[in-house]
Amino acid sequence: MLTKTFGSALVGIHASIITIETHVGQGSKCYLVGLPDSTIKESIQRVESAIKQIGYFFPRRKVVINLAPADVRKEGSGYDLPIALGLLQASEQTKMTRLSDFLIMGELSLTGEIRPIKGALSMAIEAKKQGIHSLILPRENALEAALIEGLQIFGMDNLRDTIRFLHGRPQAAIKRDHVLPSSPPYMSDFSQIKGQEKAKRAIEIAVAGSHNLLLVGPPGAGKTMMAQRIPSIMPPMSLEEIIETTQIHSIVGKLSTDHPLVTERPFRALHHSITSTALIGGRTNPQPGEISLAHQGVLFLDELPEFQRNVLELLRQPLEERKVPISRAHGTVEFPANFLLISAMNPCPCGYFHHPEKPCTCKPYQVDRYLHRISGPLLDRIDMHLEVFPLGYSDMFKSHESESSQVIRERIGIARDIQKARFKEMSIRTNAEMNSVQVKEICVLDTTSTSLLRNAIEKLQLSARAHDRILKMARTIADISQTKEIQPKHLAEAINYRNLDRENWSG
Repeated sequence: MLTKTFGSALVGIHASIITIETHVGQGSKCYLVGLPDSTIKESIQRVESAIKQIGYFFPRRKVVINLAPADVRKEGSGYDLPIALGLLQASEQTKMTRLSDFLIMGELSLTGEIRPIKGALSMAIEAKKQGIHSLILPRENALEAALIEGLQIFGMDNLRDTIRFLHGRPQAAIKRDHVLPSSPPYMSDFSQIKGQEKAKRAIEIAVAGSHNLLLVGPPGAGKTMMAQRIPSIMPPMSLEEIIETTQIHSIVGKLSTDHPLVTERPFRALHHSITSTALIGGRTNPQPGEISLAHQGVLFLDELPEFQRNVLELLRQPLEERKVPISRAHGTVEFPANFLLISAMNPCPCGYFHHPEKPCTCKPYQVDRYLHRISGPLLDRIDMHLEVFPLGYSDMFKSHESESSQVIRERIGIARDIQKARFKEMSIRTNAEMNSVQVKEICVLDTTSTSLLRNAIEKLQLSARAHDRILKMARTIADISQTKEIQPKHLAEAINYRNLDRENWSG
């Protein structure tokens, strides 16, 4: 007898529908075909044990299991459940009339328990595109799949309950209305940071318009402390952003049973020993890297010059295009990488170059060599450069209360709403994502501002890319001020955040 069930294969962050054809006939061997990897080949042993545990038997006849289309490589243990159900149906041990109505995925233990899989959200998205509106998944994956509207998601705990459900036992589907948990309050707050008003202002602008930021200063100036509090001022994620981000984390198995959805913007703080593959993704079957895991959130690189130069240079294209393509012999996949880059560094090897009190012990050539670990092209792609200086004793213990993250977040939320309305007919969300054509149309300057920008470009010898990034920053500053037009003061502040370009780094 021939039986068909439906599963799904992952290609990058996307999925494709796989038809699992099972035929039981005359003979004595079991064949599993259709480009399965070794994990899928081992599923026969898991399936045999699981079905025996619930009172069925593995047929001692010829069994052919085909994963179609045969030219798409399949990986992972998620095919255990559809293979087991197809095998029981094809061997006529049970009759499940609605078996072909579902997309079914799940790993089986030897006792028949169903274990979670990777990429359930991508599978749900593709199932809806292909007209499959009912899915049977492990219970741990049901919440993430239920994000997709118009689908019935049934979470299962074991093989026995799945068979009973397919025999007609009623079970409630997971409702989308109940899958979005509220975000917990942040323990770290900007009110805990004394002084550093200029740096906090720069961070506010960076978050409001998604502009990349580099903080340069001596040890103890508060660079890392401020960066770690950035998640507390970021705007809440929309449902579309939650789906995008959860999809990436699901692919790499980063979702936990306690937090099956990514409802807080990611904050990925990387160590300088990271490899190129871990940063941008890769492997034989390409997987997302850290820059994709930071999608819709923050990528924080502390001690920037300590990273390997070849690793840092890989950031250049993703910073520009907000995606990362990975090519392999069987094709190219693209992972999204729309992140806010926040980086920090010391100004020299000893850390005290330009310090107001402590002398620098580095030779001039050592300072120059240290700063030149960051290439000009990469620096040019970082919108904002800011020197941060340590506070004096009196400033650290002032009784004046700093602004809370809640107050800053509200201003950022207003600026983001303005951008949302501005770009509602476009495929972008923030000012930093504008291309050169959009910059020309949206960032219009008056005569005074045009002259100011021209003088700054000539004096600082800035590139055309830096010119556009200054305009984008000025537009964000105007949005924070809720001003329709870019004024000279907005442009002047934006220009001030480019004062660490290559010509001035060691001057």
